[in-house]
Amino acid sequence: MSNYTQSTNFATKDALTSGNALKIVKGTEINTEYANIAIAVATKADLVSPTFTGTPLAPTAATATNTTQLATTAFVQAVVQLLHPVGSIYTAIIATNPGTLFGFGTWTAFGAGRMLISLDSSNVLFDTAEETGGSANSTLPTHTHTGTTDGTSPEAAGRMDGVVLGAGTPSTYPIPTSTTTGSPVPWQPLGSHTHTFTTGSAGSSGTNTNYPPFIAVYMWKRTA
Repeated sequence: MSNYTQSTNFATKDALTSGNALKIVKGTEINTEYANIAIAVATKADLVSPTFTGTPLAPTAATATNTTQLATTAFVQAVVQLLHPVGSIYTAIIATNPGTLFGFGTWTAFGAGRMLISLDSSNVLFDTAEETGGSANSTLPTHTHTGTTDGTSPEAAGRMDGVVLGAGTPSTYPIPTSTTTGSPVPWQPLGSHTHTFTTGSAGSSGTNTNYPPFIAVYMWKRTA
């Protein structure tokens, strides 16, 4: 863009004496001024929907400005940095370092193989920022199960001279006979007793059994 520069100072002609040739306003002088004005106007932007060329400049507003004022690239950069301060985490599905994407800051890869969880000051497991924990492949601890059976119940096992019969209702079994005399003998309920048993006592480990549903992304932390 160019500014209008006046070529002829017409006001100075008024002070000249009559008969001075310079006092005369010439048509060529007027044409020159109009040409200069036309060039300047043609290179200026319109007030309505202007199209700028080159590198137009404008004042940079404060980051908290919320008006119809033009935003410069410096303003945009300052706002983006406010949204990504030192210590912030950036996630993406592309491997490009955010310093390259944003043009500012030092960013390092963060949290490889770990999922994020919100800090909870009431839980010692995650009451400090960047505290880690959990296990991808934990092993169940060695353990036992213990149960008790009452031998006086109707379902208790029967016994005959040291021979133990299966559990069930007494009426469903044949009348037992003595192994020595062959004579019928009454059912004898077992006394109260305890069975102790162990299931999977060695524990077990399952690869990838402790993960909730997940999706992998790149994570970066701004360090400077």
